[in-house]
Amino acid sequence: MRCPTVFRVSLLATLLPAAAVLAQSLPATYAVPRFTDDTRRARVESVLPELDKMFTDLATEKHLPGLVYGVVLDGQLIHARALGFANLERKIPAAADTRFRIASMTKSFVALAILRLRDAGQLTLDDPVAKHLPEFRAVRPPTADSPPITIRNLLTMTPGLPEDNPWGDRQMAITNEALERFVGAGLSFSTPPGESYEYSNLGFVLLGKIVSKTAGQRFQDYITQAILRPLGMKDTVWEYAEVPPDKLALGYHWLRDQWQREPILHDGDGAAMGGLITTLDDFARYVAFHLAAWPARDDTDGGPVRRATVREMQQPRIFSGLAPNAQLTDGKTPNPAVNFYGYGLGWSRDQTATVKVGHSGGLPGYGSNYRFAPDHGLGVMAFSNLRYGPVYAPTARALSLLLERAALPPRRVPVSPILAQRKAQVVELIRTWSPALVTEITAENFLLDRSLADWAALAKERFAAIGAVASTGEITPENQLRGAFDIIGEKAKLRVFFTLTPERTPKIQELDLRVVIAK
Repeated sequence: MRCPTVFRVSLLATLLPAAAVLAQSLPATYAVPRFTDDTRRARVESVLPELDKMFTDLATEKHLPGLVYGVVLDGQLIHARALGFANLERKIPAAADTRFRIASMTKSFVALAILRLRDAGQLTLDDPVAKHLPEFRAVRPPTADSPPITIRNLLTMTPGLPEDNPWGDRQMAITNEALERFVGAGLSFSTPPGESYEYSNLGFVLLGKIVSKTAGQRFQDYITQAILRPLGMKDTVWEYAEVPPDKLALGYHWLRDQWQREPILHDGDGAAMGGLITTLDDFARYVAFHLAAWPARDDTDGGPVRRATVREMQQPRIFSGLAPNAQLTDGKTPNPAVNFYGYGLGWSRDQTATVKVGHSGGLPGYGSNYRFAPDHGLGVMAFSNLRYGPVYAPTARALSLLLERAALPPRRVPVSPILAQRKAQVVELIRTWSPALVTEITAENFLLDRSLADWAALAKERFAAIGAVASTGEITPENQLRGAFDIIGEKAKLRVFFTLTPERTPKIQELDLRVVIAK
C-alpha cells in the first residue's frame, strides 16, 4: 500500500462544530501518564487554527472529496475536524465516525498481533517463515549463501522481496489457497535477505497468514478480538459490506477534472497489507494506546499488548533513509533527520532529538497517515477518500507545527529513588568534600580521575563565580542513573551533572560542575 502523491476539493462541506470535538479518553488502565505542565493543552490549541487552514487548503488544492483529521494529546482526542463528503453522489458529509479504509496503516496491527503471539510463547521472531508456512519451503533464496527468511525479516521489510506497491494494491482479496499456490511456485528477490530495507506488502500478507496459523483463526478475527475490541475500537472492521452505507467513505479518483468512483476491494486473506476500515474516533484510541506505553513505569499494565512490547515495536530496526535537507516548519532552519523502520512502523529522529513514529497508507480510493511523538504525548492522524490522497507530508508537518509552535517539551523521565538520594548527597559533597562522604557515594574511578584536593579547589572556584547560594533546583533526569540540577546563586547558576555506576548500589562515577551565566 503505497504513499505517493496527487490531487483538491471545491466541496468543503461541514466542519465539525467545536461542540462535537471529542475529548475521548481511553479506559483508565491505558491512560497516558500525566505531564506536570498544565498549560500543554492550551498551547496546542493555540496552534490549531493554523492546522485547520493547512488541511482546508490541502483539501481544496488536491481535490479531496472528503477529509477527516484529528489531534491526540495526553490520551484524549482534543481536536477533530471533517471536510467534504464521504459519499459525493448522496452528498453524505464526512464525519469523525465515517469509516475509511486506512491501507498500510493496517500493518502495525498485524505486527502487534505477531508480537502478542510471541509474548504468549507461540512463536519467536527468529523463527524461519518456512516453520509456519510449509509452502515457503519451496522458495529458493537469491543466493546460495542467503540466510533463512525469518518472521523478523518480514516485520522489518528485510526479506529481500521487491517493492511491490502497484501490484500489492490489487491483491487484498486473494485467498489463502491462491496465496499458497503463488508462494509454492517460487518467489523472486531483489536483494539477499536481511541486508537492506525494501517495502514489501507481500511480506505482511505472509505475516497475516502466520498469525492465522498460529492463533488458529483468521488473523482478522484474532486482531479484532485481541486488540481492537479491548481498545474500544467498536467501529473498526475489515469488510466494507458490514459498514452501514451512510457511514462508509467511498473511494474516488480525480481524473479529467472530475471525480470517478473507485471499486472497493472486499476483505480477503491479503488484507494484512492494508485492509482495515476505521474511524477517526476509533483510531484516536489506538494512537493514545501507543502513547500510553511511555514512559516505562511500575503501575498496572492493563493493555491488550504489554507496554514493553508496544515500545519495542516503535524502536528503529533497519535504516530506511536520510532527510539531509529537512527544515523546521519555519522553512529556514535546517533540521535533518534519519529514518528507520521498526515493526510495522516508521521511525525518525531529527536534529532536535525529537522522535516521531507512524505509518502512511495509500490505495486506489484512499490516502491516510498518522504520526505521533512518543516523548511528547502528541499525535496527529488524517484520512481521505481520494486515490492515494496526499495527506502524508501534511500530517507530518502538522505534528511538527504543534511540537514547534506549542513548544512542547519532551515528557520527563520519572526521578528514580537512587537518583533523588544521590542528588541530595551531591549537594553536600560539593560543599564539604568530606572524605567519609566521598568514600560512601563515589565509585573507585572518581578520585583516580581527579584528586580530592583538585575537586575541592574546582568546587570552591565555581561557588565563588555564582555568588551567595539562594536555592537548589529540582533534578532533571536523563534516565534512572543520570541527571542534572542547578544551584542558583546571586550572580549565576551552577549546573551540576552526575552519572551513576551500574553496580547494585549505584555510585557517582562522573561529576560535572559548570557555571551558567543568566542572559
